[in-house]
Amino acid sequence: MTSSPLIRPDFEKFEKIPTKVFESAKIASIYAAKEIADLIKEKDKKGEQTVLGLATGSTPTQVYDELVRMHKEEGLSFKNVVTFNLDEYYPMEPDSIHSYVHFMNEYLFDHIDIQRENIHIPDGTLDRNDVYEFCRQYEEKIEAVGGLDIQVLGIGRTGHVGFNEPGSAETSKTRLIALDSLTILDAASGFFGVENVPRRAITMGVGTILNADRIFIMAWGEGKAGIVQQTIEGDITPQIPATYLQDHANVEFLLDDASSAKLTRSLTPWLVGPIEWTDQMLKKAVVWLSKHLQKPILKLTDEDYSENGMNDVLTDIGRAYNVNIRIFNEIQHTITGWPGGKPNADDTYRPERKEPAKKRVLIFSPHPDDDVISMGGTFIRLVDQGHEVHVAYQTSGNIAVFDDEAIRFADFVTDYHDQFGFENVETSKLFDEVRASIKDKKPGEVDSDAVKTIKGLIRRGEAKAACRYVGIPDENMHFQDLPFYETGKVRKNPIGPEDIEITKNLIQEIKPHQIYAAGDLSDPHGTHRVCLDAIFAALRELKDEEWMKDCWTWLYRGAWQEWDIEDIEMAVPLSPEETDRKRRAIFKHQSQKDRPLFPGTDKREFWQRADDRTRNTARIYDDLGLAEYEAMEAFVRWKELD
Repeated sequence: MTSSPLIRPDFEKFEKIPTKVFESAKIASIYAAKEIADLIKEKDKKGEQTVLGLATGSTPTQVYDELVRMHKEEGLSFKNVVTFNLDEYYPMEPDSIHSYVHFMNEYLFDHIDIQRENIHIPDGTLDRNDVYEFCRQYEEKIEAVGGLDIQVLGIGRTGHVGFNEPGSAETSKTRLIALDSLTILDAASGFFGVENVPRRAITMGVGTILNADRIFIMAWGEGKAGIVQQTIEGDITPQIPATYLQDHANVEFLLDDASSAKLTRSLTPWLVGPIEWTDQMLKKAVVWLSKHLQKPILKLTDEDYSENGMNDVLTDIGRAYNVNIRIFNEIQHTITGWPGGKPNADDTYRPERKEPAKKRVLIFSPHPDDDVISMGGTFIRLVDQGHEVHVAYQTSGNIAVFDDEAIRFADFVTDYHDQFGFENVETSKLFDEVRASIKDKKPGEVDSDAVKTIKGLIRRGEAKAACRYVGIPDENMHFQDLPFYETGKVRKNPIGPEDIEITKNLIQEIKPHQIYAAGDLSDPHGTHRVCLDAIFAALRELKDEEWMKDCWTWLYRGAWQEWDIEDIEMAVPLSPEETDRKRRAIFKHQSQKDRPLFPGTDKREFWQRADDRTRNTARIYDDLGLAEYEAMEAFVRWKELD
């Protein structure tokens, strides 16, 4: 079920591509898979082949999961299906774990009954002189089967489709192309470092894609919201190749709520047409107007409202003065220096309860540094104010450690035994084993068990150091090492019963009054998302416990994204001293210092991103006319079980 219908008439003046917004990526993916399956069945009845253009990357994986499920559970056959993949890195061996041949086999082809001769993927092993002829023949093969019936697309942060980077022509065909620096940076996590990403790729052209009878282009998450808005609402430009889709007669853009956030229908729906002015919508609109006009909330006038498409606020609710006071007070009430509640105070308008005065607090950290990066100031404040604070590190974080760090620590263990005269044959072999394992390892290859263990211990030691600096006793540090993460690869396993059980047992043991969890869905690895699902599943299973009636869950965000001001329900201001203490706690994570292995699209260090995010939040509160603070950490309360 979608949260909004296919391009209503009142969207047409803004949206130039038919767009469906779904509650989640999974629901959107099921919709796309069903459309593909229906076409396959329809063509099967006519004895015709179905020709699919397929994409790779994280975006279409749930579409493929659903197609595999339909094959196994509903008998959907792919014997009459021909596929052409969009692209492949160049150079690239097909048996490499980074190849799109490997990707397609892992996610789709190995699990269905497609005939291998019907699978076409660009060849990354070709001699450079043979690439042009291969590309010409690729185009001919597509034409020979009647063209693409359906083309599945994702969209890159540069607006590329396939590997058609900015500057690609609308009529371009299959060819070898140089990758944009942002595309390379986005791919770095999968290749365990920017230096391992190929600089070129073979890709279908924009013209090839536009020749498909039907196109599904998909995007998930807040990180894609900006380029989605430019593609759907902006002008056609070679600098954003996806905008060429505006000219296609049968294209649908499938989005989840997060990726649609910057569309006019989501960001400023009152400009699209009449809306219901709920409390949340009014707050969103007033904050937008204040930021748009660069005026504090209390200085907004009736004319400001009426001249910016919000005249019905004055008609339905009242004059600007009264609306301004109401929203100003609501935002003011989110600010508290007492994240655990202020003892002996009137908590009517405070975000947290005053009782019990000393709370049991459980902070979940997906990786071993997310706690101090994302909410380090609040962490420090909770400890300083005397609450019983526990931290649960949900994963080992072992894949985010450089190989030379593992060698250094293995060397330390060996030298330790040598220096102190301890005889241990196994330990003496450790350094040689680790060094040999890493030397022989190909980029992105899974580490040996010994290397994974050492890397995990490095992250664990850093987390302990940060906790001790903050003031957490060792017995309040919990290292869960959730099984879903321990694949040694960037791609993790789906969340399983064991992950949920481990999470549930810890919550049950502590019986917290407060839980803090990472609600950052823009994490490029998806680990935050899976860890949050494990927490939610555990809380749902525990919902009937008596102590759960007094347990509140607060969601923080990480280094990539902050909550929108209208969504924030608790804002904890940080002093310059607390900001500096938070920074020093982050510095305890030395393996992530200077150059993290998986930087995402931001090259800055995590402490710099965290500083910028919290200072910007404080700046926005100041711009809205509220008190000026050094920095602020923001939280949204999860209320599903209320």
